[in-house]
Amino acid sequence: MKFDLQALLDTLPVMAKGMAGVFIVTAVIILAVVLLNFLTKPRKKKDE
Repeated sequence: MKFDLQALLDTLPVMAKGMAGVFIVTAVIILAVVLLNFLTKPRKKKDE
């Protein structure tokens, strides 16, 4: 098996875009869950 450094360097930008996409989608999902938890939490009554 031959290690091709040039092929690795050529594929790094594609891999970086894919990993960035994964992190962005994960961050959007986390933010959506936090926002939904904030918006749907039960309200406390003033006398409690």
